[in-house]
Amino acid sequence: MGRLLACMRTYGIVRKYTFIWFRAMVQCYRDLASRYEVGAVILHSPLMSGMRVAFPNTKRTWFFDAFPSIDKVPKVTSPVLVIHGTEDEVIDFSHGLAIYESCPRAVEPLWVEGAGHNDVELYGQYLERLKQFVSMELVN
Repeated sequence: MGRLLACMRTYGIVRKYTFIWFRAMVQCYRDLASRYEVGAVILHSPLMSGMRVAFPNTKRTWFFDAFPSIDKVPKVTSPVLVIHGTEDEVIDFSHGLAIYESCPRAVEPLWVEGAGHNDVELYGQYLERLKQFVSMELVN
C-alpha cells in the first residue's frame, strides 16, 4: 500500500481522480479505500469476510479472518458502487447486499439477475451501469 501511495505522489496522481475497482478478495486495496478518500470505489462481487464465505453461518469477524471487508467498508468515505450477481455460486449474493447496506456513501447498486460469479460482465446492464456511475453520478 505504501508503494502505491508513493507512486501516486511521484507521478502527481490526485486521489480524488483515482478509482479503485475490487474484484472479490482484493483486500489490500479495500484497506487503502478505508484509510484514504479516492474518487470512487467499485466493489464487484464483494465478500463480507473470508470466514463468512467458508462458513456461511458465521455472524462475527474473527481475529484470524484474512478478509474482514464488512468491518472496513463503513470507513470508506468515497462513493461506492456495489455490483453482484444474484446467482453467484462462489460468494453468495447476501454478501453483496450486506456490503451495500454497510457503505455510508453507496450509490444505487447493480444486482445482475441470474448472473453468477464469473459472468456478471457479460450482461448488458453491467457496462451501462458503469458508464452511468462514472459519467453522471461522479460528476456531481
